[in-house]
Parts: sequence; C-alpha cells; structure tokens
Amino acid sequence: MKTIYDVQQLLKKFGTIIYIGDRVSDLELMEEEMKQLYQSNLVEPKDYQMAVLLLRQEIQKLKKQE
Repeated sequence: MKTIYDVQQLLKKFGTIIYIGDRVSDLELMEEEMKQLYQSNLVEPKDYQMAVLLLRQEIQKLKKQE
C-alpha cells in the first residue's frame, strides 16, 4: 500500500466508498473506517498502520496548504 488510491481500493473491497466533497473530511472518514475494520480484525495490522500513516500525511499536507 503506497497511495491514498490503494487505501480507497482496500475500503472498496469492504463495500465502503467515501466521498463527501471535502478532501480533508474524506480522508478523516477513511481513517475512521480503517480503524473500525482493524478493530473488527478484518484488516492486517501492517495494512492498518500503513493506511493510517498515508491518510495522516495527506491530511497534514492539505492543511498546510490552507
């Protein structure tokens, strides 16, 4: 898992498609969904960690641009 697109594809496998229209809100909601999938033991710890890392980096990058 190397990109936000990869995170989206993983979520899509579980029937989750997130689009609110605000990119930061989308990313935060994706992080929450990943957390719930991890807590339900549906995703591997390494996938969860990488996804959260990617999402948080992207959120931080977007917030700096504002």
